[in-house]
Amino acid sequence: MKRIIMAVTNDLVTDQRVDRNCNTLTEAGYDVTLVGRRLADSQPLTERKYKTCRMKLWFRRSALFYAEYNIRLFLKLLFAKADAFYANDSDTLLACAWAARLRKKKLFFDAHELFPEVPELVNKPKVRRVWQWVEKTCLPHVDKAFTVCESVAAEYKSRYGKDMRVVRNLPDWSVENEEHKVEHQRPWTLLYQGAVNVGRGVRELMDAMEMLPDCRLVVAGNGDLLEELMEYHKQLRWNERITFLGRVVPAELHKWTSNADLGLCLLEDMGLNYRYSLPNRIADFAHAGVPMLATGFVEIKRVIEAYQIGALVGPCPQQKDGEEYKKYIVTLAEAVKNVLHRFWEEMAEEERTELFARAACDLDWKREKNIYLDGIGAIL
Repeated sequence: MKRIIMAVTNDLVTDQRVDRNCNTLTEAGYDVTLVGRRLADSQPLTERKYKTCRMKLWFRRSALFYAEYNIRLFLKLLFAKADAFYANDSDTLLACAWAARLRKKKLFFDAHELFPEVPELVNKPKVRRVWQWVEKTCLPHVDKAFTVCESVAAEYKSRYGKDMRVVRNLPDWSVENEEHKVEHQRPWTLLYQGAVNVGRGVRELMDAMEMLPDCRLVVAGNGDLLEELMEYHKQLRWNERITFLGRVVPAELHKWTSNADLGLCLLEDMGLNYRYSLPNRIADFAHAGVPMLATGFVEIKRVIEAYQIGALVGPCPQQKDGEEYKKYIVTLAEAVKNVLHRFWEEMAEEERTELFARAACDLDWKREKNIYLDGIGAIL
């Protein structure tokens, strides 16, 4: 049985892509160990098919965290029994690549995003250059690389000449066992799920709620802006219609997704990472039969338009005041009303069911996993 050690920098609780990959590999006969970190507020892990290890670190963020994590991970990999090391994103790549070269093991890399282009690094050119150096140095030694969409794959090919196999971030839902709401009625439930970070449109949604008296907004997720937005929430007259769930485990999030009336995926134009993104919530909403309102960036637009399961809006403005921002909030509120009206009041149930069934059939991990396993099997 081939042994694979996977690495991530999160605490393993809510990373659905990595959990799905680990389960798929385990079911295919690989011995998988997933390594992450343990935070002071980390929730206990549910029972899993694969082994897990969470390292307790001194530092939680900044360069010190990444340095400590990669040093600790490198030392762990030096002495671990394994046939291959698997780096999820560039922040685990250095340790995995060094260990693989020293021990002559196979090396996999999974780029969930264009890491040097994340919004947090847009205004930090020196830090961006460090991560670009990591990728440039390590990618030539990767035996097989994966990423989430064609746009990111093309960008890596352009930058480093590295061919990447596209494995989309698709859910593994059993649609026939899902219990969806039969009656969709006011107050409508608008759901944002994902990281509450810069450029994700949560502030804009909160402001638009003033003009959406028939709606309630549910924000499911944690992130750098959560505390700031919760303070802002207290200032709003309509705050009783906005709920912050904080961090939600996948099983609980699944229920919220299934019972939403509108899924939201709004982004600012903060560089290539967002422009090329295809968040997993897009496929989650499709499987749940929930229409969505999303920013019309290339990969998102491709899915929404192909299956006609929602509507598109322009990117969120970066300035959170002034006339341009006010106009955007009005446009956003009107777009929300239009999507709700179209899918739940105007469209026949049979048509709606057919649209989402077709999307769910195509946007399904059961189809995608063969591409993934073929890529792994070609190396191991």
